[in-house]
Amino acid sequence: MFAGKKVIMFDLDGTLVDSVGVWNEVDRLVIRKIGGTEPAETEIQKQRDAVMRRNSKAEHPYLEYCRYLKDTYNHAWTAEEVLKLRYDIADDYLANTIDYKPGADKVLHRLKAQGFVMAVATATRRKNLELYLTVNRNIMGKARLDECFSILYTREDTKEIKPNPEVYLRIMRELGAAPSECLIFEDSLVGVEAAHNAGIEAVAMYDKYSDGERDEINALADYRFNSYDEVLAAIEAELPVIL
Repeated sequence: MFAGKKVIMFDLDGTLVDSVGVWNEVDRLVIRKIGGTEPAETEIQKQRDAVMRRNSKAEHPYLEYCRYLKDTYNHAWTAEEVLKLRYDIADDYLANTIDYKPGADKVLHRLKAQGFVMAVATATRRKNLELYLTVNRNIMGKARLDECFSILYTREDTKEIKPNPEVYLRIMRELGAAPSECLIFEDSLVGVEAAHNAGIEAVAMYDKYSDGERDEINALADYRFNSYDEVLAAIEAELPVIL
């Protein structure tokens, strides 16, 4: 898996940090606030993923998602007002609740020690990332993102979002790396598709919130892991021990 690799890229939400369920809860509270009947958690995620995929080329896909919520639940607010509500609700979760997936921090430290150049490529907003960098003690206390990663790209750094491979192509250009020298960790189908579209091998990290697309993810991914403990075992089996 690591043979010939120089650059390792990671998605953030659902891959490195355990946040997809948090976003489902945020959207549930948004729907309640604007007077809608709350759908099941799986339905919330399915709706969000479908809207984001349809609007992958939009200037602000999350604004389009909030427009969808406003229209679906017949609320008089503007899409911009729904978006502001969404992030007002999310801020506390982002700062105090979200944490690394178990063992992810150990994998980051080990890969960094092995000399790999690492990059984050996420569709989350820069404002959210700043909370992870400066406020969230769960993340800051285990593996600081700005110390582990040479590149941290968010939604604002690309015109299009995954499954478009733009963010991964940009990282390769900036680092002067070929696709064969890169490896991407993703949890979702759109993420694995983006890696495939960039010509880069993809590692599918298990996340229960992607179970609805599990067969497609597993079919497209080059490697599959249920946990970061399994990833660490693979690293130790393949790479030389660091003394």
